[in-house]
Formats: sequence, structure tokens, C-alpha cells
Amino acid sequence: MAKVYWFSISAFVFLQLVEFAVPRWVSTTTTPPLPILPLPSATQLKWQQRELIMFLHFGVNTFTDSEWGTGQEDPSIFNPTGLNAHQWMDVAANSGFSLVILTAKHHDGFCLWPSKYTDHSVTCSPWKDGNGDVVQEFVDAAKIRGIDIGLYLSPWDRHDKRYGHEVEYNEYYLAQLQELLTRYGSVQEIWFDGAKGSNAPSMSYYFQDWFSIVKELQGSINIFSDAGPDVRWVGDENGYAGSTCWSTINRTSLRIGEGSIVSYLNTGDPKGTDWVPPECDVSIRPGWFWHKSQKPKPLSQLLNIYYNSVGRNCVLLLNVPPNTTGLISETDNRRLGEFRKAIDTIFSINLAEGNTIKASSQRGGRKTAEFGPENVLDDDHLWSYWTPEDDSKDGHWIEITGNEKGLEFNVIRIQEAIGLGQRIKKHEIYIDGKQLVKGTTIGYKRLHRLEGGVVHARRVRILIKESRGPPLISSVGLHFDPFWHPKGSSNKTLV
Repeated sequence: MAKVYWFSISAFVFLQLVEFAVPRWVSTTTTPPLPILPLPSATQLKWQQRELIMFLHFGVNTFTDSEWGTGQEDPSIFNPTGLNAHQWMDVAANSGFSLVILTAKHHDGFCLWPSKYTDHSVTCSPWKDGNGDVVQEFVDAAKIRGIDIGLYLSPWDRHDKRYGHEVEYNEYYLAQLQELLTRYGSVQEIWFDGAKGSNAPSMSYYFQDWFSIVKELQGSINIFSDAGPDVRWVGDENGYAGSTCWSTINRTSLRIGEGSIVSYLNTGDPKGTDWVPPECDVSIRPGWFWHKSQKPKPLSQLLNIYYNSVGRNCVLLLNVPPNTTGLISETDNRRLGEFRKAIDTIFSINLAEGNTIKASSQRGGRKTAEFGPENVLDDDHLWSYWTPEDDSKDGHWIEITGNEKGLEFNVIRIQEAIGLGQRIKKHEIYIDGKQLVKGTTIGYKRLHRLEGGVVHARRVRILIKESRGPPLISSVGLHFDPFWHPKGSSNKTLV
């Protein structure tokens, strides 16, 4: 009895000492890891989560059957007698687009709004007897549908005589920019095209002046150009990002309009000091403007584009040009419907859910659930994530184990918690111990469509081989794509 009594007193004293030794402000809750700079802004995060944005190329080129206008077009040719911006927004909403960008002025210099700085606009067209405003109708229709808007204002202007006179033209461009950003309410993206013909007059654009005014007038806007500052061009017009694709670049080393930067823009830079994620622009048709002779791309090609844009850490900007009537053609509308249905069919079901998931380790140890592997199967793709406890020379892994029936899929989805920085440099995927995928970056979303077709497996392990700091995996998915028929496979189950 004496010994037990002595132990009880000793234990009591020990607990009292611990209570006084540990400050009351120390919490047992595990804290998140430090961020890896640079980080996205709130507007960039919102942009990234859209995944799909619609582009509307519309103007005098629609009526001349051309891609680049001369600037000498008679405004009287612009007469979309059946123009219905509500139809545009219905198509966008039904196809899953939350942001639509309109070409307010293309290279030909014709303005789709009544600018007070030029008469080369809708005011000199027969459409609505010169009293129309395409931009206003576009904005009004978007508001009703709850869709955000973006505007494209071409720096290259083949019509205005001030072009080539540096100060005068930059002032003219800035004045039109102010019109667009003060008349039409909130604008979520402004598009600066770096394209310019080889025979165009020598001209310097005051991009930094323009960017400063844009930010002053629209605080929540994203500025797109070849090199940002908020969203960058991916380097091609095919809708394909690099298989390695960082959201980070060094803006100080880039000059907008330089062809030599294409490869750099396509892959990004792991040592980049600026968060400038890529946007993949591509048209649903061969051309950017509507042409009667052209048809929309087949569904299989659009899905390829999706996997190589959204599936490679990008946002897909898909152009859908209105026709001469002023409507999105029914053929394009149907193809968009097929595209939306296909995406929903593939990704609405996560075959990983309901199965056992484990990891090499987790931050805070297995007694805490803050950073456990189960977080990759919830609905939060930004701030709920798995992260390992410590560095490992052999890499970190997370593994899904199916039940006795196994797992059957042909697409693997991985997402990083990019709100704390893009980290993963190299990763591999093992199916029942056999390496099936060897990849580099992940970013907001990485989609691996298996080249061998459908896989039937018991275990799927994602191994992080190299990372800038501890990796943060926010979501993992196993999906079945019934539209995927790789060469040499009829999509039969593989053992």
C-alpha cells in the first residue's frame, strides 16, 4: 500500500510540474506548414477554379469571312440582325462556363461599343440604326445569367491613324480602356493580345501605364498578356500546356510580344518569383471568327484539349464565335453540350471514394486528423489536404486500396493545395506495385489518362519523388472515361 500511495503522490506532483512547465498558450492542434512563395492572389485562385472560360470573337471579320481585318472595312457591313446576347449566355451557362470574354475591338480597330474617340464603331453601322452597343447587351445578358465578363481590346489597331505615333496612340488606347472599364460594371479579366503583323508600323505599347490604370479602375480584375501580370499565355493556340507546367515565372526577364519566350511560357519556371498561371486559348473551330465553311472540332479533340490544358494546371479559354446573324451556331451549341456531358460523365464519380486510403506519414502524427490522407477524398480542393510529417529520401506516398472487387479506371486525377504554393516537381504512380506513370508537376490539377486503356487493380500508390518543401495533396480521384480509346487498345480491362 505504501508503494502505491507513494506512486500516486509522485504522479500527482509530476502532472503538476508538467502543467507549470508547459505554457497555457501551447496548443495540441498541429499547425499547417509554411507556404512556399510565390502565392496566388484571391482573384487568381477564383480564376483557376473556373477551369473553363468562353471566348467570343465577333466583329467585322465575321462578315468579311476573314481572320485579321485590314482596318479599311466599311462599318456598314456590320449588321447582325438577329443578335441575341441572351442566347450566348444561355449557351455558356448550359455548358458550364462562369466567365465569358468578348472581343470589344480586334486588330481591325472596329469597336463593338459607341466609343467617343472614334467613329469606326457600331455607331456608323446599320445595326439598330447606329444606336446599338454590343458590349452593353453582352454585359446585361451576363448579369441576368449570373456569369462574369471579360473584355478583349487589341493593342494593334490597323484602322486608327494614330497607330505608329507612340504617345498619341497610347493615349487613344488608354482612353478606350478607361471607357470599357468604367461604363460596364465589374470586369473579371482584361485580355491584351500581343499579336501584330510583320509589316505593322513600329510601335511601343505603354503596358505598365495600361496595367496600372486597369488595377486602379477594377480592383478584382485579372490581366492577361503574353507575360501576365496575373495570367499568362501558354505559348500556343492549340490549347496544350507543357507536360511540365509551373504557375510561376520571372516576369522581369520577359517582354510581351517576343516569340523567343514561347517555350518558357509553356512550361513555366520552378524558380519563378511571380505567380502567373497559364491560360490555354483555342477555338472550337479552325478559325477564331465564324466562317460558314468551317465546322466545330470533334468531341474527341475537345477532350484531348481538356486533358492537356485543365489537366496540366491551366484554365481552358475556348472560343465559340457568333455567326453573321449574331447567334452561336446550333452545331457549335450541340458540340458544347456533348463536351459538357462528357466531362460530367467522366468526373462526376470518384471511384476512389469508399475505399481504404493510407499514407507514408502525416503531419502531426496519426493521432490528429488535420492533415490525414482521408482529406484527399473530401470536396475541398484548396485548403483541405494531406501532407507528410517529415522529409524522406525515398519520397512520400499516398495509397488507395480497393475492396475484393478491386478498382477499375483509366484516368487518375491529382490536385495540389496551391493556396500555399506549387510544390511538386516529380511524381510517379504505381498500380499493384508496377510503375504506370512517371510525371513532373501537378499544380491545381493533373489528369493522367492511361495510355494502355482501362486498368483493373487492387492498389494505387502516388509517390512524390521531389518537391519544394513538403507536398500538399488536396484531392485524388480515380475516374472512368468511356470516350477514351487509346491506340492499340479497345478499352478492354487490363490485368
